[in-house]
Amino acid sequence: MQVASISRGKRRPATPGNAGGLASVEMPDTDPVFADARQLYLDAIHIPAALIVLEGGQPRIAACNTPFQRIGGKDADGDKAHGLVAAVQAFLEGVEARHDLDWHQPGIGGRTFRLHLSRMPLQGEHEQRALVTLVDRTAEVETARSLRAEMLHDSLTGLPNRLAFGEAIEESIETENSDDSFAILAVDLSRFSRINECVGALAGDELIITVARRLVSALRHGDMLARMAGDEFGVLMRGTEGGEDVVAAAARLQAALSTPIRLSELEIRVDCSIGGAMWDKRINTSGDLLRNAQVALKRAKYSGQIELYQQGEANHARRRFSLETELRRAIEQDRLSLAFQPLIHLQTGTVSGFEALARWDHPDQGQISPTEFISVAEESGLIVPLGRWALDATARTLAEWDREHGGQLPLKLCVNVSPVQLARDTVVTAVKSALDHNHIGGQRLTLELTESTIVADPERANHVLNAIHDLGCRVAMDDFGTGYSSLAYLQKLPIDILKIDRSFVTNMHENGDSVAIIRAILSLARTLGMSTVAEGIETAEAERTLANLGCDTGQGYYFARPLLACDALDFYRARKA
Repeated sequence: MQVASISRGKRRPATPGNAGGLASVEMPDTDPVFADARQLYLDAIHIPAALIVLEGGQPRIAACNTPFQRIGGKDADGDKAHGLVAAVQAFLEGVEARHDLDWHQPGIGGRTFRLHLSRMPLQGEHEQRALVTLVDRTAEVETARSLRAEMLHDSLTGLPNRLAFGEAIEESIETENSDDSFAILAVDLSRFSRINECVGALAGDELIITVARRLVSALRHGDMLARMAGDEFGVLMRGTEGGEDVVAAAARLQAALSTPIRLSELEIRVDCSIGGAMWDKRINTSGDLLRNAQVALKRAKYSGQIELYQQGEANHARRRFSLETELRRAIEQDRLSLAFQPLIHLQTGTVSGFEALARWDHPDQGQISPTEFISVAEESGLIVPLGRWALDATARTLAEWDREHGGQLPLKLCVNVSPVQLARDTVVTAVKSALDHNHIGGQRLTLELTESTIVADPERANHVLNAIHDLGCRVAMDDFGTGYSSLAYLQKLPIDILKIDRSFVTNMHENGDSVAIIRAILSLARTLGMSTVAEGIETAEAERTLANLGCDTGQGYYFARPLLACDALDFYRARKA
């Protein structure tokens, strides 16, 4: 940007070197004192400053200080200052009193300035004037650029992070057209936390770096890998050709990790679960697409296969999350109830007790299936307060029946204990609290645990079941025959009752193998001194067959569906009469 000096004599014409830039214009000698004062004022300003006038439709420099001259350089062509010239001209032709904008000096190594324009009083009849000052923001801009680069990248692997990944997805959504598509993959490393515990944090970091390199090597040109969290990665696939293309890409990622990774003297094989989601025009944000991939990833962890998001899964996930919130409120506000299914002594037909079953009558949605809300409770951790509520409500109901009857009833109530509750809660303390609070003896309560619960952690199960026995309660193994229990567990663990799963009872007259299995379970129970309960009895024929085989107790729709507490007591009285 050519900058000429100001003289007190006649006006110096603009030199050819400053064509297209800001040319200088000298003030006439009519007021040399004013010209000197103006120059002294500009020279006193330590930042680049200049007085610009609009003359003949073009901005001209009337005066400037030395820092302003250094910005342009005496030999620079007009294109270097083009952006500055255009900004000043637009301001002078306008009506604003002040205007600020950023200006980047063209060329390699060009600096960034904050340009301040202030309109000055008119000189003469039509001449527009402005004071221009520039504040160097180069260091600030570079720092911001550096911080943003750090903010968008993972410090360990150097890969884009979750924020950068989301921005890339948003950009793909904005630029997507009907002839092309894209998809994302969510990759979660299996057992990484256990590996990290075994090899240490530094070796774990080395493992993550190696995994990242392998995943990058399996990508196509144009695809993007990001580190989303500690052991989770994301892949943005551009130009996909359908679900098969996405699954094939996910398979390549898994194959890249199939070879063991050597860390010191260890060889570690890293497995991963992968869920994918394809973009369609109904998806408007990166968050929606990421959520879909996470939904698919969750399914992949259970199935052990590559999974793609299916339409409607997000709605299902939202419903489960909504149910979690409402279930928490229902537990806190005691808006759940119990239903009681009779347990019938097959030899006498009398009622020996009831199984307590949780029920949820939602004010807007009606009855919600126990299968649905109990699975939500187990997934969210609400099974602990739900299980404690069920124990207390069962004991409270039995105490109320005793008061109504005028004495202790010869009934036992059974209540289910979830595997999650057994793992997370102090079940023995919860049982004791329910018994003490309602003044019920432990011999009137039976706790039902599934076969898988007991087998998952036999040592813990043995400790808990013995403590439950010390309270006088009995223990029943529910759904027996459907799991993979060892007979040694039945011999060692304090189990009192085996409940024969309904799948054997329902089919026993069409499937001879079911009868053989039931006969074997009954024989095993007698040998071990346990009593038996058959679930799912729905016909008189099934009742007679089980009674003839020697089964002690039965329950099912043939006798009664689950009943309200008042109806259950009436059912007991009617059977007794």
